[in-house]
Amino acid sequence: MKVPTIAAILGLATFASAEIFFHETFSDGEGWKNRWDVSEYREDLGKLEVSPGKWYADEEKNVGLRTAEDYRFYAVSSKLSKPFSNKDKDLVLQFDVKNEQKIDCGGSYLKFFGKEFDAKTFNGETDYNIMFGPDICGPKAMVHAIFNYNGTNHNLKKTVDAPKDELTHTYTLIVKPDQTYKILIDGKKKADGNLIEDWDFLPPKKILDPNAKKPEDWVDEAEIVDETDVKPEGYDDIPEYIPDPDAKKPEDWDDDMDGEWEAPSIANPEYKGPWTPRMIPNPAYKGEWVHPEIDNPEYKVDNDIYAYEFGNVGIDVWQVKSGTIFDNILITDDIKEAEKLQAETKSLRSFEEAAQAKYNEKVDEEAKAKAESEGKEPVVEDIDDDLDLEKVEPVINFNDDIPEKAKEALEKATEEEKSKEKEKESQKADAEAETKKPVKDEL
Repeated sequence: MKVPTIAAILGLATFASAEIFFHETFSDGEGWKNRWDVSEYREDLGKLEVSPGKWYADEEKNVGLRTAEDYRFYAVSSKLSKPFSNKDKDLVLQFDVKNEQKIDCGGSYLKFFGKEFDAKTFNGETDYNIMFGPDICGPKAMVHAIFNYNGTNHNLKKTVDAPKDELTHTYTLIVKPDQTYKILIDGKKKADGNLIEDWDFLPPKKILDPNAKKPEDWVDEAEIVDETDVKPEGYDDIPEYIPDPDAKKPEDWDDDMDGEWEAPSIANPEYKGPWTPRMIPNPAYKGEWVHPEIDNPEYKVDNDIYAYEFGNVGIDVWQVKSGTIFDNILITDDIKEAEKLQAETKSLRSFEEAAQAKYNEKVDEEAKAKAESEGKEPVVEDIDDDLDLEKVEPVINFNDDIPEKAKEALEKATEEEKSKEKEKESQKADAEAETKKPVKDEL
């Protein structure tokens, strides 16, 4: 096991003028329990454990805090050894997440709090400064970036998609004193801009003048009916449908038995629809009335929206399926240090992919061996009606009986394959017979 750094244990290190205010790697086994407090707001909170997961590139470097129980809320927090303000400083919030459980519905974000914070009562209603990270439920996978401003939580108006694979990804939020921001995933920019423009912190600069009203004599109809337009004589006499002139009475039609034959109807090409009078430009038209705006008296420039007092960080999520691993939680004003840590995680990802593939192969092999030893057949999940046998993958879940849907689909697919083979053999035999026919000499 690697030796934990002072930053990991104390949550503090100094690098020249830049500072690391918190860096948690969970690298000292059960030592994390001395730095993190489990909330007491409810008794059935999910259990957490330190683990690198089922597959990993480096067992020591990939170890993190893992959610270990399904259908559970999790609420755990850690205090910064040195509370700080990001006033006039860059703020970097960064952490790694691996959702190796193929997460179906659950959060894997972090919350960052001020100095006034009660770890024992920590829950989803606890006020926070910033909430940042991925949230996945069904087909929706997004990155939250929620800032609290004057007691109200404001979410980013842009959409940032979160990865839905089972590998480790690094999420980074950078906020600068000029109130610009960046959101990165694995070091790649996914969103950037200005806090004031991309969040609804402030009311609009302009509002509709409450004292202005559209004049009663304002004409905003661009067109009017042409009173001189008259409906053509006989217009209503044109039917919408007419008998098909090309239709012929069937030869075997019996008027006594079938009744009097009538040709089927077709749309009348001369029918023009209901008549409406012609519209002409309105000579009194003044254009669309535009409601005048005035400066909003409630609007006030705030150049310190970005600035917070920080003192705690927490995990507060609900998960249907557990298995999320949090690691490398970093709070700093040192962008370069964040980039270095992000690069380290990224360099291990290709090895992690290889480890995942080997793990899956091993699981498949063990599942097949178990099924064979117990005389069971594999259960084919999510089978379509038009099943192609070549696309049936080995599965790792086995039951005593094959579900009826799977059994029927397999039987159907097998019969189709046999039929195709017979057809191929028949075509092959016909071709061979064709080549054996005597060829007549051409004179």
